[in-house]
Amino acid sequence: MSEAHIVLADDDPELLRLLSIRLIGSGYRVSPVESGEKALSLVARERPDLVITDLRMGGMDGMALFEAIRNQDPALPVIILTAHATVPDAVEAVHRGVFGYLTKPYDSKILLAQVERALAVTGRGQESAAPGAEGATARAPKSDGEWRAGLITRSQRMESLLSQARLAAESEAAIFIQGESGTGKELLAQAIHRASRRRDGAFIAVNCGAIPENLLESELFGHVKGAFTGATRDHEGLFVAADGGTLFLDEVGDMPLSLQVKLLRVLQEREVRPVGATQTRRVNVRVLSATHRNLEQRVAEGTFRDDLYYRLNVVKLEVPPLRERREDIPLLAMHFLRTLGEHYGRRASSFAPDAMQVLLASSWPGNVRQLYNVVERSLALSTTDIIPDHLVQAALQGEARDVPSFDEARRGFERDYLVQVLKMANGNVSHAARLAKRNRTEFYKLLQKHELEPNSFKPAD
Repeated sequence: MSEAHIVLADDDPELLRLLSIRLIGSGYRVSPVESGEKALSLVARERPDLVITDLRMGGMDGMALFEAIRNQDPALPVIILTAHATVPDAVEAVHRGVFGYLTKPYDSKILLAQVERALAVTGRGQESAAPGAEGATARAPKSDGEWRAGLITRSQRMESLLSQARLAAESEAAIFIQGESGTGKELLAQAIHRASRRRDGAFIAVNCGAIPENLLESELFGHVKGAFTGATRDHEGLFVAADGGTLFLDEVGDMPLSLQVKLLRVLQEREVRPVGATQTRRVNVRVLSATHRNLEQRVAEGTFRDDLYYRLNVVKLEVPPLRERREDIPLLAMHFLRTLGEHYGRRASSFAPDAMQVLLASSWPGNVRQLYNVVERSLALSTTDIIPDHLVQAALQGEARDVPSFDEARRGFERDYLVQVLKMANGNVSHAARLAKRNRTEFYKLLQKHELEPNSFKPAD
Protein backbone atom coordinates (compact mmCIF):
# COMPACT_ATOMS: atom_id res chain seq x y z
CA MET A 1 0.00 0.00 0.00
CA SER A 2 1.28 3.48 -0.84
CA GLU A 3 1.76 6.00 1.98
CA ALA A 4 -1.63 7.53 2.72
CA HIS A 5 -1.85 11.23 3.56
CA ILE A 6 -4.05 12.22 6.53
CA VAL A 7 -5.03 15.74 7.53
CA LEU A 8 -5.56 15.97 11.29
CA ALA A 9 -7.46 18.94 12.76
CA ASP A 10 -7.80 19.62 16.52
CA ASP A 11 -7.49 22.78 18.61
CA ASP A 12 -6.03 20.78 21.53
CA PRO A 13 -2.22 20.88 20.95
CA GLU A 14 -1.48 17.90 23.19
CA LEU A 15 -4.09 15.62 21.58
CA LEU A 16 -2.96 16.79 18.15
CA ARG A 17 0.61 15.77 19.00
CA LEU A 18 -0.37 12.36 20.41
CA LEU A 19 -2.59 11.52 17.46
CA SER A 20 0.10 12.55 15.01
CA ILE A 21 2.69 10.33 16.73
CA ARG A 22 0.30 7.35 16.66
CA LEU A 23 -0.57 7.74 12.98
CA ILE A 24 2.99 8.45 11.86
CA GLY A 25 4.14 5.38 13.78
CA SER A 26 1.64 3.32 11.79
CA GLY A 27 3.13 4.43 8.49
CA TYR A 28 0.87 7.33 7.52
CA ARG A 29 1.90 10.80 6.38
CA VAL A 30 0.20 13.26 8.71
CA SER A 31 -0.47 16.99 8.35
CA PRO A 32 -1.58 18.32 11.77
CA VAL A 33 -3.43 21.65 11.90
CA GLU A 34 -5.12 23.43 14.80
CA SER A 35 -8.25 24.76 13.07
CA GLY A 36 -10.94 23.82 10.58
CA GLU A 37 -10.01 26.74 8.33
CA LYS A 38 -6.41 25.53 7.98
CA ALA A 39 -7.58 21.99 7.37
CA LEU A 40 -9.88 23.12 4.55
CA SER A 41 -7.09 25.09 2.93
CA LEU A 42 -4.81 22.06 3.13
CA VAL A 43 -7.47 19.82 1.60
CA ALA A 44 -7.86 22.16 -1.36
CA ARG A 45 -4.10 22.40 -1.85
CA GLU A 46 -2.86 18.83 -1.30
CA ARG A 47 -5.88 16.50 -1.86
CA PRO A 48 -5.27 14.15 1.11
CA ASP A 49 -6.67 10.62 1.46
CA LEU A 50 -8.47 11.13 4.78
CA VAL A 51 -9.42 13.93 7.20
CA ILE A 52 -9.72 13.40 10.95
CA THR A 53 -11.21 16.35 12.83
CA ASP A 54 -12.42 17.27 16.29
CA LEU A 55 -16.15 18.00 16.39
CA ARG A 56 -15.96 21.02 18.71
CA MET A 57 -13.37 23.62 17.70
CA GLY A 58 -13.25 27.39 17.79
CA GLY A 59 -14.15 29.02 14.50
CA MET A 60 -15.00 26.39 11.90
CA ASP A 61 -16.08 23.29 13.82
CA GLY A 62 -15.90 19.69 12.63
CA MET A 63 -19.34 19.59 10.98
CA ALA A 64 -18.77 22.87 9.15
CA LEU A 65 -15.43 21.48 7.94
CA PHE A 66 -17.15 18.29 6.77
CA GLU A 67 -19.81 20.23 4.82
CA ALA A 68 -17.14 22.34 3.13
CA ILE A 69 -15.10 19.24 2.25
CA ARG A 70 -18.18 17.55 0.83
CA ASN A 71 -18.67 20.48 -1.54
CA GLN A 72 -15.04 20.25 -2.67
CA ASP A 73 -14.56 16.48 -2.79
CA PRO A 74 -17.69 14.41 -1.95
CA ALA A 75 -15.76 11.13 -1.81
CA LEU A 76 -13.08 12.28 0.65
CA PRO A 77 -13.76 10.37 3.92
CA VAL A 78 -14.01 12.35 7.16
CA ILE A 79 -13.73 10.87 10.66
CA ILE A 80 -14.91 13.02 13.56
CA LEU A 81 -13.50 12.95 17.10
CA THR A 82 -15.99 13.70 19.83
CA ALA A 83 -16.36 13.71 23.61
CA HIS A 84 -18.92 11.33 25.08
CA ALA A 85 -21.29 14.21 25.79
CA THR A 86 -21.59 14.96 22.08
CA VAL A 87 -22.15 11.40 20.85
CA PRO A 88 -25.72 12.17 19.65
CA ASP A 89 -24.27 14.94 17.48
CA ALA A 90 -21.75 12.51 16.05
CA VAL A 91 -24.42 9.91 15.27
CA GLU A 92 -26.36 12.59 13.41
CA ALA A 93 -23.17 13.45 11.54
CA VAL A 94 -22.82 9.85 10.36
CA HIS A 95 -26.36 9.97 8.99
CA ARG A 96 -25.37 13.08 7.04
CA GLY A 97 -22.45 11.32 5.39
CA VAL A 98 -19.51 11.49 7.80
CA PHE A 99 -17.53 8.25 7.48
CA GLY A 100 -17.39 7.59 11.21
CA TYR A 101 -16.67 8.99 14.64
CA LEU A 102 -14.44 8.17 17.62
CA THR A 103 -15.00 9.13 21.24
CA LYS A 104 -12.39 10.74 23.45
CA PRO A 105 -10.33 9.38 25.07
CA TYR A 106 -9.80 7.27 21.97
CA ASP A 107 -8.60 3.67 21.81
CA SER A 108 -5.51 3.36 19.56
CA LYS A 109 -6.60 0.03 18.05
CA ILE A 110 -10.07 1.33 17.24
CA LEU A 111 -8.58 4.49 15.75
CA LEU A 112 -6.23 2.59 13.45
CA ALA A 113 -8.95 0.12 12.45
CA GLN A 114 -11.26 3.01 11.56
CA VAL A 115 -8.53 4.72 9.54
CA GLU A 116 -7.64 1.51 7.73
CA ARG A 117 -11.30 0.89 6.94
CA ALA A 118 -11.82 4.40 5.60
CA LEU A 119 -8.80 4.13 3.32
CA ALA A 120 -9.73 0.64 2.16
CA VAL A 121 -13.36 1.21 1.24
CA THR A 122 -12.58 4.40 -0.67
CA GLY A 123 -9.55 2.95 -2.42
CA ARG A 124 -7.53 6.01 -1.35
CA GLY A 125 -3.89 5.39 -0.62
CA GLN A 126 -3.91 1.89 -2.09
CA GLU A 127 -4.30 0.06 -5.36
CA SER A 128 -7.76 -1.33 -6.08
CA ALA A 129 -8.83 -4.35 -8.08
CA ALA A 130 -11.24 -4.08 -10.98
CA PRO A 131 -14.95 -4.12 -10.08
CA GLY A 132 -17.20 -7.07 -10.68
CA ALA A 133 -20.52 -6.96 -12.49
CA GLU A 134 -22.56 -6.25 -9.37
CA GLY A 135 -20.30 -4.19 -7.14
CA ALA A 136 -16.85 -2.99 -6.31
CA THR A 137 -13.96 -5.30 -5.57
CA ALA A 138 -11.54 -3.21 -3.57
CA ARG A 139 -9.74 -5.31 -0.99
CA ALA A 140 -11.19 -5.18 2.50
CA PRO A 141 -8.95 -4.12 5.38
CA LYS A 142 -6.91 -6.87 6.99
CA SER A 143 -8.47 -6.16 10.35
CA ASP A 144 -11.88 -7.03 8.91
CA GLY A 145 -10.65 -10.17 7.19
CA GLU A 146 -10.45 -11.08 3.54
CA TRP A 147 -13.94 -12.58 3.54
CA ARG A 148 -15.74 -9.32 2.73
CA ALA A 149 -13.36 -8.17 0.02
CA GLY A 150 -15.39 -6.42 -2.65
CA LEU A 151 -18.16 -5.13 -0.40
CA ILE A 152 -17.61 -1.37 -0.19
CA THR A 153 -19.88 0.36 2.30
CA ARG A 154 -20.15 2.78 5.16
CA SER A 155 -23.90 2.20 5.53
CA GLN A 156 -24.96 1.09 9.00
CA ARG A 157 -27.66 -1.07 7.41
CA MET A 158 -25.13 -2.82 5.21
CA GLU A 159 -22.73 -3.26 8.12
CA SER A 160 -25.53 -4.93 10.09
CA LEU A 161 -26.25 -7.20 7.13
CA LEU A 162 -22.58 -8.15 6.84
CA SER A 163 -22.43 -8.96 10.55
CA GLN A 164 -25.39 -11.32 10.12
CA ALA A 165 -23.77 -12.83 7.04
CA ARG A 166 -20.52 -13.45 8.89
CA LEU A 167 -22.32 -15.30 11.70
CA ALA A 168 -24.42 -17.35 9.29
CA ALA A 169 -21.36 -18.21 7.20
CA GLU A 170 -19.78 -20.09 10.11
CA SER A 171 -22.67 -22.55 10.21
CA GLU A 172 -23.80 -24.97 7.50
CA ALA A 173 -27.28 -23.45 7.31
CA ALA A 174 -28.84 -22.73 3.93
CA ILE A 175 -28.88 -18.98 3.30
CA PHE A 176 -31.47 -17.19 1.19
CA ILE A 177 -30.51 -13.75 -0.16
CA GLN A 178 -33.31 -11.40 -1.14
CA GLY A 179 -32.67 -8.23 -3.10
CA GLU A 180 -33.37 -6.27 -6.25
CA SER A 181 -31.39 -6.90 -9.41
CA GLY A 182 -27.98 -5.24 -9.36
CA THR A 183 -27.64 -4.95 -5.57
CA GLY A 184 -24.75 -7.43 -5.34
CA LYS A 185 -26.40 -10.67 -4.20
CA GLU A 186 -23.75 -12.86 -5.84
CA LEU A 187 -21.00 -10.69 -4.35
CA LEU A 188 -22.48 -11.31 -0.89
CA ALA A 189 -22.73 -15.04 -1.60
CA GLN A 190 -19.04 -15.13 -2.54
CA ALA A 191 -18.18 -13.34 0.70
CA ILE A 192 -20.20 -15.88 2.71
CA HIS A 193 -18.33 -18.70 1.00
CA ARG A 194 -14.97 -17.10 1.84
CA ALA A 195 -16.01 -16.77 5.49
CA SER A 196 -17.19 -20.39 5.74
CA ARG A 197 -15.36 -23.62 6.50
CA ARG A 198 -15.76 -24.46 2.82
CA ARG A 199 -13.58 -21.56 1.70
CA ASP A 200 -10.99 -23.92 0.18
CA GLY A 201 -13.68 -25.65 -1.90
CA ALA A 202 -15.25 -24.45 -5.12
CA PHE A 203 -17.75 -21.62 -5.34
CA ILE A 204 -20.02 -22.19 -8.32
CA ALA A 205 -22.86 -19.87 -9.35
CA VAL A 206 -25.70 -20.60 -11.75
CA ASN A 207 -28.51 -18.31 -12.89
CA CYS A 208 -31.63 -20.45 -12.82
CA GLY A 209 -33.57 -17.93 -14.90
CA ALA A 210 -31.05 -17.76 -17.74
CA ILE A 211 -31.02 -21.47 -18.67
CA PRO A 212 -33.92 -23.19 -20.47
CA GLU A 213 -35.81 -25.76 -18.38
CA ASN A 214 -34.76 -28.72 -20.51
CA LEU A 215 -31.08 -27.80 -20.03
CA LEU A 216 -31.18 -26.64 -16.40
CA GLU A 217 -31.78 -30.14 -15.03
CA SER A 218 -28.74 -31.48 -16.87
CA GLU A 219 -26.68 -28.45 -15.85
CA LEU A 220 -27.48 -28.96 -12.17
CA PHE A 221 -27.59 -32.73 -11.82
CA GLY A 222 -25.60 -33.92 -14.85
CA HIS A 223 -26.46 -36.53 -17.45
CA VAL A 224 -25.10 -39.76 -18.85
CA LYS A 225 -24.11 -40.40 -22.43
CA GLY A 226 -27.14 -41.05 -24.60
CA ALA A 227 -29.65 -39.65 -22.09
CA PHE A 228 -31.05 -37.36 -24.79
CA THR A 229 -30.24 -36.16 -28.30
CA GLY A 230 -26.87 -34.43 -28.20
CA ALA A 231 -25.68 -36.13 -24.99
CA THR A 232 -22.51 -37.52 -26.55
CA ARG A 233 -20.65 -37.91 -23.26
CA ASP A 234 -21.22 -38.06 -19.51
CA HIS A 235 -21.65 -34.70 -17.79
CA GLU A 236 -21.16 -34.41 -14.02
CA GLY A 237 -23.32 -31.37 -13.30
CA LEU A 238 -22.82 -28.42 -10.96
CA PHE A 239 -23.74 -30.22 -7.74
CA VAL A 240 -20.90 -32.66 -8.28
CA ALA A 241 -18.55 -29.87 -9.40
CA ALA A 242 -19.30 -28.00 -6.16
CA ASP A 243 -18.80 -31.08 -3.96
CA GLY A 244 -17.05 -29.92 -0.78
CA GLY A 245 -17.80 -26.28 -1.60
CA THR A 246 -20.72 -23.93 -2.22
CA LEU A 247 -23.35 -23.84 -4.96
CA PHE A 248 -25.10 -20.49 -5.47
CA LEU A 249 -28.52 -20.70 -7.12
CA ASP A 250 -29.23 -17.21 -8.39
CA GLU A 251 -32.79 -16.29 -9.38
CA VAL A 252 -34.05 -19.52 -7.85
CA GLY A 253 -37.55 -18.04 -8.00
CA ASP A 254 -37.54 -18.67 -11.78
CA MET A 255 -36.97 -22.42 -11.39
CA PRO A 256 -39.84 -24.47 -12.89
CA LEU A 257 -41.98 -26.57 -10.54
CA SER A 258 -40.82 -29.84 -12.07
CA LEU A 259 -37.21 -29.05 -11.17
CA GLN A 260 -38.14 -27.72 -7.74
CA VAL A 261 -39.22 -31.26 -6.76
CA LYS A 262 -35.88 -32.71 -7.85
CA LEU A 263 -33.89 -29.95 -6.13
CA LEU A 264 -35.77 -30.59 -2.89
CA ARG A 265 -34.92 -34.27 -3.09
CA VAL A 266 -31.23 -33.51 -3.56
CA LEU A 267 -31.22 -31.16 -0.58
CA GLN A 268 -32.99 -33.71 1.63
CA GLU A 269 -31.07 -36.82 0.59
CA ARG A 270 -27.74 -35.21 -0.38
CA GLU A 271 -27.67 -37.36 -3.47
CA VAL A 272 -27.92 -36.52 -7.17
CA ARG A 273 -29.03 -38.76 -10.00
CA PRO A 274 -27.90 -37.56 -13.43
CA VAL A 275 -30.45 -37.47 -16.24
CA GLY A 276 -30.67 -40.95 -17.77
CA ALA A 277 -28.75 -42.61 -14.92
CA THR A 278 -29.98 -45.41 -12.63
CA GLN A 279 -27.50 -44.79 -9.82
CA THR A 280 -27.23 -41.84 -7.43
CA ARG A 281 -24.09 -40.13 -6.19
CA ARG A 282 -23.51 -38.63 -2.74
CA VAL A 283 -22.65 -34.92 -2.66
CA ASN A 284 -21.55 -32.62 0.14
CA VAL A 285 -22.61 -29.16 -1.00
CA ARG A 286 -23.77 -26.05 0.81
CA VAL A 287 -26.51 -24.29 -1.13
CA LEU A 288 -26.94 -20.53 -1.12
CA SER A 289 -29.84 -19.10 -3.10
CA ALA A 290 -31.06 -15.68 -4.17
CA THR A 291 -33.85 -13.97 -6.06
CA HIS A 292 -35.25 -10.53 -6.73
CA ARG A 293 -38.77 -11.96 -6.65
CA ASN A 294 -41.21 -12.19 -3.75
CA LEU A 295 -41.05 -15.91 -3.00
CA GLU A 296 -43.68 -15.70 -0.26
CA GLN A 297 -46.09 -14.45 -2.91
CA ARG A 298 -45.03 -17.18 -5.32
CA VAL A 299 -45.64 -19.80 -2.64
CA ALA A 300 -49.12 -18.35 -2.09
CA GLU A 301 -49.76 -18.47 -5.85
CA GLY A 302 -48.63 -22.07 -6.07
CA THR A 303 -45.74 -21.38 -8.44
CA PHE A 304 -43.06 -22.14 -5.85
CA ARG A 305 -43.09 -25.10 -3.48
CA ASP A 306 -43.48 -24.15 0.17
CA ASP A 307 -41.36 -27.11 1.36
CA LEU A 308 -38.48 -26.05 -0.92
CA TYR A 309 -38.86 -22.44 0.21
CA TYR A 310 -38.49 -23.41 3.87
CA ARG A 311 -35.56 -25.67 3.05
CA LEU A 312 -33.71 -22.83 1.28
CA ASN A 313 -34.77 -20.06 3.67
CA VAL A 314 -33.13 -21.17 6.92
CA VAL A 315 -31.34 -17.82 7.22
CA LYS A 316 -32.66 -14.87 5.22
CA LEU A 317 -30.46 -11.89 4.32
CA GLU A 318 -31.98 -8.90 2.57
CA VAL A 319 -29.66 -6.67 0.55
CA PRO A 320 -30.97 -3.07 0.55
CA PRO A 321 -31.29 -1.24 -2.76
CA LEU A 322 -28.80 1.53 -3.47
CA ARG A 323 -31.44 4.25 -2.97
CA GLU A 324 -31.72 3.14 0.68
CA ARG A 325 -27.97 3.46 1.33
CA ARG A 326 -27.12 6.66 -0.47
CA GLU A 327 -24.10 7.26 1.75
CA ASP A 328 -22.38 4.52 -0.30
CA ILE A 329 -22.92 6.27 -3.64
CA PRO A 330 -19.82 8.56 -3.44
CA LEU A 331 -17.62 5.64 -2.33
CA LEU A 332 -18.77 3.37 -5.13
CA ALA A 333 -18.75 6.10 -7.77
CA MET A 334 -15.19 7.15 -6.95
CA HIS A 335 -14.01 3.56 -6.83
CA PHE A 336 -15.54 2.82 -10.23
CA LEU A 337 -14.04 6.03 -11.61
CA ARG A 338 -10.53 5.01 -10.53
CA THR A 339 -10.70 1.40 -11.65
CA LEU A 340 -12.34 2.23 -14.99
CA GLY A 341 -9.80 5.00 -15.53
CA GLU A 342 -6.98 2.53 -15.00
CA HIS A 343 -8.65 -0.02 -17.27
CA TYR A 344 -9.20 2.42 -20.15
CA GLY A 345 -6.05 4.45 -19.58
CA ARG A 346 -8.10 7.58 -18.86
CA ARG A 347 -7.40 10.07 -16.07
CA ALA A 348 -10.40 11.49 -14.23
CA SER A 349 -9.80 12.37 -10.61
CA SER A 350 -13.29 13.17 -9.35
CA PHE A 351 -16.85 14.31 -10.05
CA ALA A 352 -17.85 17.96 -9.96
CA PRO A 353 -19.96 18.74 -6.86
CA ASP A 354 -23.08 19.21 -9.03
CA ALA A 355 -22.39 15.88 -10.74
CA MET A 356 -22.11 14.10 -7.40
CA GLN A 357 -25.38 15.70 -6.30
CA VAL A 358 -27.03 14.26 -9.42
CA LEU A 359 -25.72 10.82 -8.50
CA LEU A 360 -26.92 11.19 -4.92
CA ALA A 361 -30.39 12.34 -5.99
CA SER A 362 -31.04 9.59 -8.57
CA SER A 363 -33.44 6.73 -7.82
CA TRP A 364 -31.13 3.96 -9.15
CA PRO A 365 -33.67 1.30 -10.19
CA GLY A 366 -30.73 -0.74 -11.49
CA ASN A 367 -28.80 -0.30 -8.24
CA VAL A 368 -24.99 -0.72 -8.11
CA ARG A 369 -24.84 -2.26 -11.57
CA GLN A 370 -26.55 0.80 -13.03
CA LEU A 371 -24.21 3.14 -11.12
CA TYR A 372 -21.23 1.33 -12.61
CA ASN A 373 -22.65 1.78 -16.13
CA VAL A 374 -23.36 5.47 -15.55
CA VAL A 375 -19.81 6.09 -14.32
CA GLU A 376 -18.42 4.19 -17.31
CA ARG A 377 -20.50 6.22 -19.79
CA SER A 378 -19.56 9.50 -18.10
CA LEU A 379 -15.86 8.66 -18.16
CA ALA A 380 -15.98 7.62 -21.81
CA LEU A 381 -17.33 11.04 -22.86
CA SER A 382 -15.34 13.23 -20.47
CA THR A 383 -12.51 15.42 -21.78
CA THR A 384 -11.54 16.86 -18.37
CA ASP A 385 -10.17 15.55 -15.08
CA ILE A 386 -13.41 16.46 -13.29
CA ILE A 387 -16.59 14.76 -14.55
CA PRO A 388 -19.20 17.52 -15.13
CA ASP A 389 -22.87 17.16 -14.21
CA HIS A 390 -24.21 17.27 -17.79
CA LEU A 391 -22.32 14.07 -18.66
CA VAL A 392 -23.80 12.30 -15.66
CA GLN A 393 -27.26 13.53 -16.63
CA ALA A 394 -26.76 12.27 -20.17
CA ALA A 395 -25.51 8.90 -18.94
CA LEU A 396 -28.54 8.53 -16.67
CA GLN A 397 -30.88 9.34 -19.55
CA GLY A 398 -29.06 6.80 -21.67
CA GLU A 399 -29.81 4.20 -19.00
CA ALA A 400 -33.56 4.82 -19.31
CA ARG A 401 -35.50 2.10 -21.04
CA ASP A 402 -38.68 2.74 -23.05
CA VAL A 403 -39.04 -0.98 -23.74
CA PRO A 404 -40.55 -2.89 -20.78
CA SER A 405 -38.62 -5.76 -19.28
CA PHE A 406 -39.47 -9.31 -20.31
CA ASP A 407 -41.17 -9.96 -16.98
CA GLU A 408 -43.25 -6.78 -17.23
CA ALA A 409 -44.26 -7.64 -20.79
CA ARG A 410 -45.18 -11.21 -19.81
CA ARG A 411 -47.31 -10.02 -16.88
CA GLY A 412 -49.08 -7.54 -19.14
CA PHE A 413 -49.77 -10.18 -21.80
CA GLU A 414 -50.98 -12.67 -19.18
CA ARG A 415 -53.44 -10.19 -17.68
CA ASP A 416 -54.73 -9.06 -21.09
CA TYR A 417 -55.21 -12.69 -22.10
CA LEU A 418 -57.19 -13.48 -18.94
CA VAL A 419 -59.40 -10.43 -19.50
CA GLN A 420 -60.17 -11.54 -23.05
CA VAL A 421 -60.96 -15.10 -22.00
CA LEU A 422 -63.25 -13.91 -19.18
CA LYS A 423 -65.07 -11.64 -21.62
CA MET A 424 -65.57 -14.56 -24.03
CA ALA A 425 -66.88 -16.72 -21.18
CA ASN A 426 -69.10 -13.93 -19.77
CA GLY A 427 -67.35 -14.28 -16.40
CA ASN A 428 -67.95 -18.03 -16.11
CA VAL A 429 -64.71 -19.34 -14.57
CA SER A 430 -65.24 -22.99 -15.55
CA HIS A 431 -65.87 -22.02 -19.18
CA ALA A 432 -62.92 -19.60 -19.19
CA ALA A 433 -60.61 -22.26 -17.75
CA ARG A 434 -61.64 -24.69 -20.51
CA LEU A 435 -60.96 -22.03 -23.15
CA ALA A 436 -57.50 -21.45 -21.66
CA LYS A 437 -56.91 -25.21 -21.36
CA ARG A 438 -56.15 -24.88 -17.64
CA ASN A 439 -57.73 -26.62 -14.69
CA ARG A 440 -60.16 -24.56 -12.63
CA THR A 441 -57.93 -24.33 -9.53
CA GLU A 442 -54.91 -23.09 -11.48
CA PHE A 443 -57.10 -20.62 -13.38
CA TYR A 444 -58.44 -19.20 -10.12
CA LYS A 445 -54.86 -18.68 -8.88
CA LEU A 446 -54.07 -16.74 -12.05
CA LEU A 447 -57.11 -14.54 -11.51
CA GLN A 448 -56.04 -13.86 -7.92
CA LYS A 449 -52.51 -13.08 -9.06
CA HIS A 450 -53.80 -10.38 -11.41
CA GLU A 451 -56.60 -9.26 -9.05
CA LEU A 452 -59.34 -10.01 -11.58
CA GLU A 453 -62.91 -10.48 -10.35
CA PRO A 454 -64.92 -12.86 -12.61
CA ASN A 455 -68.29 -11.36 -11.61
CA SER A 456 -67.31 -8.05 -13.17
CA PHE A 457 -67.26 -9.77 -16.58
CA LYS A 458 -70.77 -11.18 -16.32
CA PRO A 459 -73.41 -9.45 -18.50
CA ALA A 460 -75.74 -7.01 -16.76
CA ASP A 461 -79.26 -8.21 -15.94
